[in-house]
Amino acid sequence: QVQLVESGGGLVQPGESLRLSCAASGIIFRIDGMGWYRQAPGKQRELVAAFTSAETTIYADSVKGRFTISRDNAKNTVYLQMNSLKPEDTAVYYCNAQIRTLVRPSGDYWGQGTQVTVSS
Repeated sequence: QVQLVESGGGLVQPGESLRLSCAASGIIFRIDGMGWYRQAPGKQRELVAAFTSAETTIYADSVKGRFTISRDNAKNTVYLQMNSLKPEDTAVYYCNAQIRTLVRPSGDYWGQGTQVTVSS
C-alpha cells in the first residue's frame, strides 16, 4: 500500500522560511508526477509546485521566485523550500503523487496535509 508522509509545517513570521518534505512509501514501480497543493480557509485547493510526468517543474505564479521544489529519487521524496513567506501563504499544504504499482497501473495519492501559518 502506498502512503505519502508529510512533515515540516509550522508557524513562522513573514519573511521567514520553511522546508516541507514528503516521502512516498510502499512497493512503487514508478512515480509519474509529484508535487504540492495548498488549501486556505474558504478557498479551493490550488497547485503550488510540481514535477510533471515529463520531469519538468511547474509553479503557481504567486510563488515563483520564492518557492523551490526538489526531489531525491532514491528516497522517493519531494521537498518544497519556501522562502520569503507571506501571510497569504497560510494554508494546509498537501503532497500529491501519481504512482504506478503492481496493483494499479496509475493511482492518485494524497498526504494528510501539514499546516503552514505565516503571522506576525
